[in-house]
Amino acid sequence: MGVAIGSFLVFAASQVGTPGPANMALLATGARYGLGPALPFVAGVILGKQLLIWPMGCGLAEMAEAAPLLFDILKWVSAAYIVWIAWKVANLRLGDTDSRANAPGFFAGLIVHPLHPKAWAMITAAFTAFVTPGSSALQATAIIATCFFATQLVLHPIWAWGGNRLARTVAGTPAETYLMWSLAGLTVASVLFVLLGGGSP
Repeated sequence: MGVAIGSFLVFAASQVGTPGPANMALLATGARYGLGPALPFVAGVILGKQLLIWPMGCGLAEMAEAAPLLFDILKWVSAAYIVWIAWKVANLRLGDTDSRANAPGFFAGLIVHPLHPKAWAMITAAFTAFVTPGSSALQATAIIATCFFATQLVLHPIWAWGGNRLARTVAGTPAETYLMWSLAGLTVASVLFVLLGGGSP
């Protein structure tokens, strides 16, 4: 079907589940207002990524056919950025929340992903590393969108509801370091698995 679904789901979960601007905002919002009031914000964050996936999917699929070399370059640049993000994740501490994330709401959540580069990079990496060039753009985009939606639907509410509890439990302990390095390692491994040929559909 043109998409390495298994390895991509690992990649998607590692990206959606790791600390980043969206999850730090979810963490802060859930900690201050509770899960119920945070749900509109959560819904906005989830749907906001769809606003990027569909137009990017069609455009990148066309580029893969028209300029395969440029597609390959973009693939490795995106992978390098994801690895850099993973390095930041490995050295991030859960207590370092964004104190400015204090206004939950659907429209506030809707613009979170379009406004930060990690979302653009992970979506670009999804299409360049996990989709076979020449695949149906509509089919590949639908699969990528569905996988991201499913992982977000599970993991984003966890950050809003239990992220602050996790932070209080492991922050400042040896477990925090192991957790962050494990999440970062999972991110890098899922990308390299596909780039080095292990994840061909």
